[in-house]
Amino acid sequence: MTAYAPQVFSSITPARFAKLIEKARAAGIAINGNNGRAARMGVEVEWNYSEEKQELILTCLQTPFFVSTRDINAKLHALVNETLTA
Repeated sequence: MTAYAPQVFSSITPARFAKLIEKARAAGIAINGNNGRAARMGVEVEWNYSEEKQELILTCLQTPFFVSTRDINAKLHALVNETLTA
């Protein structure tokens, strides 16, 4: 497995993190707790949320051969930014 660079997001309040969890669940990805791993359709993502730092770290761990890590990271980045600006 290739090591992928984590994406670090700041200013993630508990309310914003809760919105991100809702969006993930709506997409069929079960996120429980402040850290863990989830997989769907060959994509595996790890998250680590620090309420104290108001920081979220997302790392794409695996993708199917037909989807690039760059595409997954772009989608994750867009999802988080959309939540931050909402």
